Amino acid sequence: MKRILITGKDSYIGTSFEKWVGQWPEKYEVTTLDTKGDWQSHDFSAYDVVFHVAGIAHVNAKVDMEETYYQVNRDLTIEAAKKAKAEGVKQFIFMSSIIVYGDSSKLGEKRVITKDTIPTPTNFYGNSKLQAEQGIQPLQDEQFNVVILRPPMIYGKGSKGNYPKLARLAQKTPIFPDIENERSMLYIDNLCEFIRLMIDNETRGIFFPQNKEYVKTTELVKTIAKVYGKKMRLTKVFNPLIRWGSKKASAINKVFGSLVYEKEMSYYKDNAYCINDLRKTIEKTEIRNKK
Repeated sequence: MKRILITGKDSYIGTSFEKWVGQWPEKYEVTTLDTKGDWQSHDFSAYDVVFHVAGIAHVNAKVDMEETYYQVNRDLTIEAAKKAKAEGVKQFIFMSSIIVYGDSSKLGEKRVITKDTIPTPTNFYGNSKLQAEQGIQPLQDEQFNVVILRPPMIYGKGSKGNYPKLARLAQKTPIFPDIENERSMLYIDNLCEFIRLMIDNETRGIFFPQNKEYVKTTELVKTIAKVYGKKMRLTKVFNPLIRWGSKKASAINKVFGSLVYEKEMSYYKDNAYCINDLRKTIEKTEIRNKK
């Protein structure tokens, strides 16, 4: 029996993981802790694993939020890891992000992150995550395993970020720009299975889980439309305007720019964590969302 403490109550990833391992009640016992309260008084010694998901994301990175980002994403993470180690927890898993490598490429360019790519965050969200990583890595020793996960965009029922925005657009528009790009993505069930394997194998290190397939934004939106029984026509007519707009608005590059992990970086245990291919994950997400 693995006793797991999730620090970060009601988080999307934490809640999804708790439901996922609930399939094996004989193997996992999960407790969730709200880090907004007096969490420091909670006894960590009863747990084998602390899965730290508390953090700020999918919020506009306004200047007046900078201090809060560092307090929550960096300081809270380091404090939780130190407490876990001091109280005998064996493994600490931290949800970082691909954002530590900075932004997507500009339209028409390709950006591939390799094992030799040095993190270069472009805003305090990414920098707060990277500083948290740097703060907890020195805590690792023979008795305390530190796991850092840098996933790309995560999607699934109830997810936030760009995916639900694209899904809503796919249901409304009969026409969509045909632009070549590649994105790494990660379905929530694939992520949860990856974390479960990390726990079972008592792993340590930095990991880069992703789906087996890269995603073209245009094909993603088209596939979502098909799930809803809608036909969508792709066109390159708007491409010159979109390219021009991408020089003015970074949001366009977030949607149509490229950002992928080299596939070899994400290989783990025969990639058994990728339990669904891309099309199946979209069908599952949208069918669930229709309910």
